[in-house]
Amino acid sequence: MRSCRSETRHAGCARSRTWWCNGKPDMELLKTINSPADLRKLGRTQLKPLAGELRAFLLDSVSKTGGHLSSNLGTVELTIALHYVFNTPEDRIVWDVGHQTYPHKILTGRRDRMHTLRQLDGISGFPRRDESEYDTFGTAHSSTSISAALGMALAARTKGEHRHAIAVIGDGAMTAGMAFEALNNAGVCSDVNLLVILNDNDMSISPPVGALNRYLARLLSGKFYAAAKNVGKQVLPGPMLELAKRLEEHAKGMVMPATMFEEFGFNYIGPIDGHDLDALVPTLQNLKNLRGPQFLHVVTKKGQGYKLAEADPVLYHGPGKFNPAEGIKPAASGKLTYTQVFGDWLCDMAAHDRRLVGITPAMREGSGMVQFEQRFPDRYYDVGIAEQHAVTFAGGLACEGLKPVVAIYSTFLQRAYDQLIHDVALQNLDVTFALDRSGLVGADGATHAGNYDIPYLRCIPNMVLMAASDENECRQMLSTAYEYKGPAAVRYPRGAGIGAAVDKGLGTLPFGKGEVRREGKGIAILAFGTMLAPSLEAAGALNATVANMRFIKPLDVDLVRQLAQSHDALVTVEEGALMGGAGSAVAEALAEAGIVKPLLHLGLPDKFIDHGDPAVLLSQCGLDAKGIEASIRKRFDKGEPRLVVNN
Repeated sequence: MRSCRSETRHAGCARSRTWWCNGKPDMELLKTINSPADLRKLGRTQLKPLAGELRAFLLDSVSKTGGHLSSNLGTVELTIALHYVFNTPEDRIVWDVGHQTYPHKILTGRRDRMHTLRQLDGISGFPRRDESEYDTFGTAHSSTSISAALGMALAARTKGEHRHAIAVIGDGAMTAGMAFEALNNAGVCSDVNLLVILNDNDMSISPPVGALNRYLARLLSGKFYAAAKNVGKQVLPGPMLELAKRLEEHAKGMVMPATMFEEFGFNYIGPIDGHDLDALVPTLQNLKNLRGPQFLHVVTKKGQGYKLAEADPVLYHGPGKFNPAEGIKPAASGKLTYTQVFGDWLCDMAAHDRRLVGITPAMREGSGMVQFEQRFPDRYYDVGIAEQHAVTFAGGLACEGLKPVVAIYSTFLQRAYDQLIHDVALQNLDVTFALDRSGLVGADGATHAGNYDIPYLRCIPNMVLMAASDENECRQMLSTAYEYKGPAAVRYPRGAGIGAAVDKGLGTLPFGKGEVRREGKGIAILAFGTMLAPSLEAAGALNATVANMRFIKPLDVDLVRQLAQSHDALVTVEEGALMGGAGSAVAEALAEAGIVKPLLHLGLPDKFIDHGDPAVLLSQCGLDAKGIEASIRKRFDKGEPRLVVNN
C-alpha cells in the first residue's frame, strides 16, 4: 500500500494505515467490496487495512458533497464487523438515527453513488428501504431502532425463520423514552434473536477499555459462560441460586455497568473498544450463537481517524464541502439565518424578563442556543432526545409562573403531539414554541422536512400560529408569541432570510392582523410566511394584490373578507402541506361568511418530497415566483370564470 508522503499536510495519517495521496484515497481492498458477501471473503487480517481505506474514502467523499462526518468516522470498524459476522441482508441491521450509515452504504453496493449523496435524485443521507435491501428500516428520527428490530425478530420467530435482528443505537438516542419502552418489551422475550448494540461515543467509561475488557467481553459472550449460568439454574437449590445471582451481579458490576440492562432481561456484554476489530469480531461471533436478548456496549470516538473531527466533533457533525487537508474554514459573514435571529432574540428577551427559560431536546447548536446557555446557564435546559418530555416539562414550568420557550425543529415537534395537545394546549399553558426548519429543508429530505406543522397545529384549540416572512418579522413574532398568555408557535425556515434589517427591540405585531403589501387588481394573493417574497415578484407580472397574512391562527378573517369582496379571485400560497393548511383556513373562513369566490391553493403537494437543493425543490413544487405566476395564469387565463391578468 502507498503511504502518505506528508503527515503534516494530511490530518489524521497517524491514525490510519491508509490515506489518500495526490488527492485520491487508496482503495486496493475497498474497490473489491461491492456487497457484504465480498467482505466476508476477506481474511481477518485484511479487515484493519480495509478500515483504513474505508475511513479515507469516507472523508474524501463527504468533503466533496457535505453531509454527516463525525458520526460516520466513528462507525467504520463496527460496520465492517457487523457485515463480516452476520449474514446480511438475511440478518437485519437497524441503524438508529441513520446519520451513521455512510460506511454501511459504501459496503453495500453504493460506493460509486456516494458522490450523489443528499443531492437531487441521489442517494439519501439516511437508510431508506426503497434504496437498498440492506436498509431494513428507514431511520432518521432517533430512538426507533430497538422497537423496529424487536418487531423484525418476533416476526422471524412467528414465521419460523432463523435470522438475527440487530439494533445499533447511540448513547444520545438512549435518552429517549421510546428506547426504554422497547427494552422493557424485549426483555421478556427470552427466546428472541435480538442484539442491541449501544454505540457509546460520548460517555466516559470506567474502567478504561483495553485488554482486560476485551477478555471479559469475549469470556462473557462465550458459550462456556452461558452454559455455566444455565447449569447453575438447573443444579443449585433456591437459596444458593439466589446467592450465586447476587455474587455474579456484584462481580460484573465492579467492572461494567451491567445491572440496569440485565434487569431489563438482557445479557449485557462490554464495554469494549468499538475501533478494535480483534475485539469486535470474536465478540459478535460469540453473541451470534447465543439465544435471547443480548446487549453489547461498544465505545467509539466521533471523528475517529481525522484529528480535526476528533478535536471538534460538533463542528464536523454535518459540514458542507471542505478541503480535508485544511479543515473547515469560518464562513464569510453574510445574511443572518433565522436560527441566529432566534438565538439573539432569546438572549435579549431573557435579559429583559427573568422568568424566561429555554428548553431544547438535544439541539443546542442546531437551534441557536449556544450563546443563551453561556449567558444564562441557570435558565437553560437540554433534556436530551426526549421531545415528549420537553413539552410536558415546559408545561410544568408554566404552571409555576415561568415563561418557557421550547426551541424545536418542526419535524421533531411531531413526536410530542399528544403532549402538545393534552399537557399544554388543553390547559392553556403559557409556552412559546420556536419552530425551526419549517418547510423544506433540502439535503436532509422528507424525514426532516417541516411540512406538516400548519395542519397539525391549527386544529388545536387555544393554539396561536404565526409564519415569518423575513428576519425582522421573525423577531417580532417571537416577541408576540412570548407576550401571548397561552401556547403560541412561530414557524421559520432553515437558513438565511432575504437580508431584511433586524430591529434589536422587543416590539410585537398587532395580534391576529395581516397587512396588504401590494395593491393590484383582479387577483389577491394571500401569502403566508416565506412565500411573501416570491408572491410579490409574481404579483408584479400579474398586477395582483399581495397580502402578508402573518397569522395562520387566528386568521385575519376581516382581511380575507375584504380582499374577497374587492377582487375577482383569491390565491393562497404557503410552504407547507396543502391538506389542512393555511389555504384550507381561508376556504373555511369564506365558507363560514357565505362568500363564494374562485380560490386557488398553492403549497406542498400530498407526497413526501425528497432531498435536494431547496430552491430547486420549491421550483418543482411551483412555489418560486415563476411557478406561482404560471399556476395563476393556467387557472385563470383559461378557467371559469375567465379572468384577465396582465401580460
